[in-house]
Amino acid sequence: MILTEARELVRNLFLKTLPHLRVGPKMKEMVRLRNGVLEITGDRIPLHEGRPVRVVALGKAAIEMTQTLREILPDIRLRGVVAAPEDPRAPLAGFEYYKGGHPYPNDQSLQAAEAVLKFLFPHLKNVHTDDLVLFLISGGGSSLLEKPVHSSLSLEDLRQFYQALVTCGASIQETNTVRKHFSAVKGGRLAEAAFPSRQITLYVSDVPEHLPSMVASGPSMPDESTLSSCRQDLHFYGLYEKMPDSYQSLWLSRQIEETPKRFDTWFDHCSYYCLLANSNAVEKLAQLAEDAGIMVEIDSRCDDWNFQKAAVYLLDALQALRRENPGKPVAIISGGELSCPVTGDGMGGRNQAFVLDCVGKIVAQPIIVLSAGTDGIDGNSPAAGAIADGESLSRARVLGMDPEEFQHRLDSFHFFEKLGDSIITGPTGTNVRDLRLLLAYPEAESLP
Repeated sequence: MILTEARELVRNLFLKTLPHLRVGPKMKEMVRLRNGVLEITGDRIPLHEGRPVRVVALGKAAIEMTQTLREILPDIRLRGVVAAPEDPRAPLAGFEYYKGGHPYPNDQSLQAAEAVLKFLFPHLKNVHTDDLVLFLISGGGSSLLEKPVHSSLSLEDLRQFYQALVTCGASIQETNTVRKHFSAVKGGRLAEAAFPSRQITLYVSDVPEHLPSMVASGPSMPDESTLSSCRQDLHFYGLYEKMPDSYQSLWLSRQIEETPKRFDTWFDHCSYYCLLANSNAVEKLAQLAEDAGIMVEIDSRCDDWNFQKAAVYLLDALQALRRENPGKPVAIISGGELSCPVTGDGMGGRNQAFVLDCVGKIVAQPIIVLSAGTDGIDGNSPAAGAIADGESLSRARVLGMDPEEFQHRLDSFHFFEKLGDSIITGPTGTNVRDLRLLLAYPEAESLP
């Protein structure tokens, strides 16, 4: 009885967190129009009467962000390009929509990039510094809008390049450092295209919060990474050998140029505002857990760690918290993303791999482990994540399943699907990284 209550509580805490991560309400809270002036968290940007506001939206939240902007600016003429993972239910007048690919670019990703560049460049001869370009950026934008830096790189080459990047085990910072240097639209290059207009970037962060230029590979932000760091990442992860021949040839030719930096003139009239980040998700989940009578400790120090190392670390932290608070339900809440190199041919992602690794470590213990992505997607599976408890191993064995075999194949999705322990939400329309909740409950007492 206590196990059933604990599992339901953990699952519901995660699901109740998701509605608070919608970008629309947050945009309306931070952005408003008053007397012809756009106000963003106290900053005031006068709008040029008679000239349209140009909008470039890309990422998993692009459609909702664009729709919300229309609601905030009902009487302002808006024109723009939107690259999202799905088609809009109600397209807005004045906007072109493209259904890009994720996690690998598709033909629509390339078309979206070409449309954005054509949308920005033709205005250079008739543009003023008080014209406004609004960039609405969210996670997933790297693949949804893409243009290789050289015409010799085909779409198939691009997809193979992305596959090598996504599966090598590199952090998001390392992955996007490489992406930026092989792209014509990332690492500040759209800011260069939009110069000399006034530029505003509103973004939802799916990266470590001190690295905003890594969101969607920073198309409108100056790039802190360098060709040198790109070279280091290529060699450290053996990516050079995994890249298509065309990418190898381009790299050896030394035609790859450095990305725009913060001192470049393109960024003289640019401002950036974070709407949502992983800390918003962690804090809301912690609040809901505390409201349920659980003693909570937040620990996100394992961000970007290998999933197996993180499992040991967080379970040790949970046991320590449990010893300090005997007889009470306690929880460790952790945010960020874990590293999970793809070495098998199964289905799943870093969240389900983390939970699967915990299965053998919590046998017969009053512990529940949940890990899931706030975007509703985990790797190449239809699940956001998974949940496990001290009885998961015994239940799996009854079904003839060996967790180690599934882990070896990186087939965590089918393991949890057969147990009925997948967390399936469908795409949420936002992405502020992952959430992990590890709960230890008192065995002899009922939960609040």
